[in-house]
Amino acid sequence: MQTAREMGYQHNKFAANLRQMRTRTLGVVIPRIDSHFMSTVISGMEKVANKAGYQLLISQSEESANLEEANIQALFNSRVDGMLVSLSYETKTKNAFASVLRKDIPLVFFDRVFECGNCVSIVIDNYRAGYDATKHLVDQGCRKIVHVAGSLNRNVYNDRYRGYRQALADNSIDFDDKMLIVTDLGDNSGVAIISRLLNNGTMPDGIFTANDNSAVSLICELKRKGFRVPDDIAVAGFNDDPVSRIVEPNLTTVRYPGRAMGEVAASTMIRILEGTQYEKVNSITLSHELIVRQSSLRQGQSS
Repeated sequence: MQTAREMGYQHNKFAANLRQMRTRTLGVVIPRIDSHFMSTVISGMEKVANKAGYQLLISQSEESANLEEANIQALFNSRVDGMLVSLSYETKTKNAFASVLRKDIPLVFFDRVFECGNCVSIVIDNYRAGYDATKHLVDQGCRKIVHVAGSLNRNVYNDRYRGYRQALADNSIDFDDKMLIVTDLGDNSGVAIISRLLNNGTMPDGIFTANDNSAVSLICELKRKGFRVPDDIAVAGFNDDPVSRIVEPNLTTVRYPGRAMGEVAASTMIRILEGTQYEKVNSITLSHELIVRQSSLRQGQSS
């Protein structure tokens, strides 16, 4: 060992892993790395993985099914021990995962998931969360509630939309197709959304949007157009991103436990790899919380 140090011997980790038939590396595919929610998920994964002696290889699909498939193949070729994946907007089939499933490489989906008999999904109850946010707006006196959704191909946005629809039905409010707007939920989506509502003559008294960035964009555009939030239009978002506590008025939102989701996803994967996941689990549901702030609270109404 002394001679090796003196001669500057460099340990070949890849050769050692090849001998052991393991790389102690986990592949991660996420839609966007610039998302606050996804960054907290990655933080939780890294905490658990590093403690257990695993490393993460992280790639982003940029919401493209083609790029997602290329990332999965690259991780497969890198011989990762397992994959943790949150699906892109565009993904509609499991075809990209065929080689992964055929080789019995463990696959854990989180947030945006597929139903898969040999996989594990980590989610929150998005249906209930969508219901809770919509019911809160109804309790504040809203009767014309717009829902701003992401791609309904994805479980998270489809489930939030279904929860919204159920809350309307349970409160004897008819659903109007014009009250559903599907967008990319981007930082600047508010301008196009408000313009569309004004042009259609369908201005609501409440808006529930499927993420906080679009909700903040909506609040800014509503104020620019002269609407009062929440007196004229109450707004609720989703994710509890830091921006929800900065915008004025502060945003009512659903707290989504990103760090906990990352920790649970990574620890589940490691238990599978280490052979300590004795019970077959297909889905793990984490708790959410409705955080009521000023953007939805009407005078004379309780929170």
